[in-house]
Amino acid sequence: MGRTHLRALAENGTVRIVAVAEPVNSLRDEAVSSFEVTGFATLEDMLSAGDIDGVLIVTPSDTHVDVIALVASAGLPILCEKPCGVTADDTRRAQALVRDAGVALQIGYWRRFVPELQALREGIGNGDFGDVLTVSCLQWDGEPPSAAFRARSGGIFIDMGVHEFDQARWLTGGDFSALSAYASPIITDDDCDDDPDSAQVLAATSTGATVLVSLGRHYAGGDMASVELFGTKGHTSSVFLNPDDGERAQLQALVRQAAAFAEFAGGGTCRGATVDDAIAALEAAGRCADQLARKR
Repeated sequence: MGRTHLRALAENGTVRIVAVAEPVNSLRDEAVSSFEVTGFATLEDMLSAGDIDGVLIVTPSDTHVDVIALVASAGLPILCEKPCGVTADDTRRAQALVRDAGVALQIGYWRRFVPELQALREGIGNGDFGDVLTVSCLQWDGEPPSAAFRARSGGIFIDMGVHEFDQARWLTGGDFSALSAYASPIITDDDCDDDPDSAQVLAATSTGATVLVSLGRHYAGGDMASVELFGTKGHTSSVFLNPDDGERAQLQALVRQAAAFAEFAGGGTCRGATVDDAIAALEAAGRCADQLARKR
């Protein structure tokens, strides 16, 4: 994901990545040579060098809060990749840290900056679809991540599902009142016996809409994400992340997200996901993970 942000912002005139903290020499050298950034072996070295206006955190999820603590102590605004920890309590700790330090913290739920989804949200708000009856949010990756990543990701609901939980809340304006989680028993990686390759969630919301979330790690051709909505006055569907189109939608959304973060860091309103949004997504993911654990 760090490489993805570097690619997205390589030619950007509003927000520019000028330094990278990366402990792995080969990865740091790659970033320095490919993207003309200054490389540091540690975050502490990068912060000590100064001459930066904010920090984008793209580290393993279970390190997010510790990294936020260091950056907040340096007084710099933070854009943290989702999910901001692996539990809602992690995110609450981060919230306390940035509140005490008086720095901005935005969470990297990039779907909020996809024009198709922004238009859908506006249409829902304008009543174009009448009462929203149900929303289906699908996210299927082209292949499973490495076992090393999965071991630190929190599992499929926390790694993948948080995107859909945040998207559903953002689109409908409702919170989850009930969730029922199910998972396939198939796990293709022997080192990840507690992280299913596919899982689904059926949820009720405070607006009256139901939400179906479908997650999977095997989609021929590459990563895919889609949304479908049925309302009393209309229907729409969109494969906004399409393997045939590669990363284009994501890269463009990351550019818009970075620009919004720059505004927020400069004292403006947060147009991206807030810490409270991240807490809500992780609470939903945690409830689903707990249900699966009880079923085993």
